[in-house]
Amino acid sequence: PMPPLTDAGERLVAEMADRHGLSEDAVRAMLAAVVAGGGTQAQFDIPELGGMGQWSRGGMTMVGDMFNHELKGQVDALCSDLSEAVRGDTHTTAGPRQSQSQGGARGTGGTASGFFKADPDAPAWPEDLGAPSATGSQNGVAYAVFPGARRLALSEGGRVRLFDTGDHRIGGVSQSQSGGRSLSFSSQLGTIRAEDLPEVGAEEDAPDAPDARADPARAAPASGGEMSDEQVFARLEKLGELRDKGILSEDEFAAKKAELLARL
Repeated sequence: PMPPLTDAGERLVAEMADRHGLSEDAVRAMLAAVVAGGGTQAQFDIPELGGMGQWSRGGMTMVGDMFNHELKGQVDALCSDLSEAVRGDTHTTAGPRQSQSQGGARGTGGTASGFFKADPDAPAWPEDLGAPSATGSQNGVAYAVFPGARRLALSEGGRVRLFDTGDHRIGGVSQSQSGGRSLSFSSQLGTIRAEDLPEVGAEEDAPDAPDARADPARAAPASGGEMSDEQVFARLEKLGELRDKGILSEDEFAAKKAELLARL
């Protein structure tokens, strides 16, 4: 769920919904996507606007129905207007804006977005990842998607784990079909589970973590950066699975394989 809107955000959403003939829910979701993209781009998954798509200021607009030019025009017009508001352009009619960011996202013009209130319970995501395009929680696990950095972050019990999303454009979490804690996400390539993505350095400083003990493919290297032969072979098997699923290219797999074999 997205954080609540500020007064300025409420005014902007209401105005844009009326101007573009859309529901306020659709405009609110697109505003969050534009804010996450710094006012210059957006990745979204909004049923009212054709499902998954992306937009860039002065660039290409992509929607689920690629031949629906009327829908593309509607998305481009909405995102352009929202971009002006987020970037703080003087001719926007969104009304007075706050000078300090309420959600941590800043536009490229250096002005704060000020349209969403801060969530006091939100995890502290790494600042170098930028602003997330989607956040939420399910089964006690909080998640955030950072398309600019190509990262998916999961937080559970105060511990943050990062995953490389590669070519996946993740639109949000898929509905859980079981009582487990494993999260699945919607992508233009289909549904992808978090554990099927390569994990980025999450175990290197936590060799006693339960995940590392349960899965030797993700276990931390021994002191001094060394890995046991068992860990190397387990990691190779995991990389092979990622290659077979199309998550890693042949070149990426070969490079990682060579790096791991050099540790033997």
